Amino acid sequence: MRKPEPVQVIKTRRDAALGQLVGGIPYIQYLGVQFDRRGDELTAILPYREELIGNPMLPALHGGVTAAFLEISAVIELTWSTLWTEIEDGTAPDHPPMPKTIDFTVDYLRSGLPRDAYARARVNRSGRRYASVHVEAWQDNREKLFAQATGHFLMPPPAQDG
Repeated sequence: MRKPEPVQVIKTRRDAALGQLVGGIPYIQYLGVQFDRRGDELTAILPYREELIGNPMLPALHGGVTAAFLEISAVIELTWSTLWTEIEDGTAPDHPPMPKTIDFTVDYLRSGLPRDAYARARVNRSGRRYASVHVEAWQDNREKLFAQATGHFLMPPPAQDG
């Protein structure tokens, strides 16, 4: 029987894999989106910055920023969940291919306030070619969403064994 790996080794490997995913999308750094990882669960965090305000009269987060935040959350969650087995056994690629967005529908439920925002995505279906993901975003209260979205994605072809 194989001896279990030390928990710190597992955490380091998971954090490195998440860093590779996030680091591969420059727009994530531009918006400042971060991810909190607890086991296999990811929460996306959009730290507030004044540049993210679209309507200074309200003030409210720009709708494009909100949509991008939701789409980033969906893509990272989808890739993360698809690669989970490879992450756990240490065989995940350094630069995994990412799913491509087919369509993405955002429901703006209320104005995004000038404060940090959070999002969690749930993969509804993931097959070899197609995936469906739902995302919810909130600020101060998880029960009071300010936006939600559903996206459909074209999955990348599986890596060829060489």
